[in-house]
Amino acid sequence: MVQRATVIDGERVLAAVSPERATQAVREGFVRHARGEWTMPSKVYVSNPPHGDFRAMPALGDGLAILKWVTSFPPNRERGLPVVVGTVLVSDATDGRWLALIDGTAVTALRTGASAAVATRTLARPGAETVGIIGCGLHGAWAARCLAAAGYRRGICADRDEAAARRLAEEIGWEAGPPESALACDVVVTVTPGHEPVVRTSDLRAGAHINALGADGPGKAEMELDAVARCRVFCDEWAQASHGGELTGAVASGTLQREDVTELGAVLIGDARGRSDDRETTLFDSTGLAIQDLAIAALLMDDLRAGRLDAPEVTL
Repeated sequence: MVQRATVIDGERVLAAVSPERATQAVREGFVRHARGEWTMPSKVYVSNPPHGDFRAMPALGDGLAILKWVTSFPPNRERGLPVVVGTVLVSDATDGRWLALIDGTAVTALRTGASAAVATRTLARPGAETVGIIGCGLHGAWAARCLAAAGYRRGICADRDEAAARRLAEEIGWEAGPPESALACDVVVTVTPGHEPVVRTSDLRAGAHINALGADGPGKAEMELDAVARCRVFCDEWAQASHGGELTGAVASGTLQREDVTELGAVLIGDARGRSDDRETTLFDSTGLAIQDLAIAALLMDDLRAGRLDAPEVTL
């Protein structure tokens, strides 16, 4: 049987899905997953040292099934190649037909930035105004864009590549500065490769909220173990975060137990408490969920059906 599928490239993805739409969709994805309406096994890693790894990420919901096949190849920075390259395959959940192939690099960047905005709006203290971005690559840039769209008008962009920090700051209307300045902000977002800590215990500030986005696999960490332990800890999903994210070291050492960590979706649906008070330091560990990719894919499929998005078809 000949099958046809729509191909949605990265340019079309980013033109169709604004930071505001992405944030709302990802929030809804967290809610639907927490309610059990969307299902998702943990991602599967295919390690390929010393180059990087491949990841397979399936999810099911709202009549759609997706599989994202995505890479993380940090050495690509030196080669002038993207670190993250991926494709999202979208199928009809009722009959298994292929519906679309979507650029996974753009989807990943959008939903990563959107998850930071959702977590910040949910967990940051009332009155938080400033954002510090540490790591101004693709995902750091989208975190900044989504947070700016969410109403955070002042921020500091920090990166070892000072030119990248300046470019992002100029685009968003924030400032470029050193990591120390970013760590002093009300909201801190770390988006580094996770090979060494960028947040130490001495950097923690009462009332701050931290989004740790960079440590998305085993062996990676952006925070010292003691710094993690001193925060009120939240994550996107315990099963995934406990063995492949910022929390992994703290869980392995016995510093953190399951009862110490709250999933963001549970807070969003009212099954768990968020921040306790304005003095608490909160941490959101984001490892990246397939239901977030599903949320963006569902938006694009809605746009296709409504005629708001035009994209070519291919025969498979």
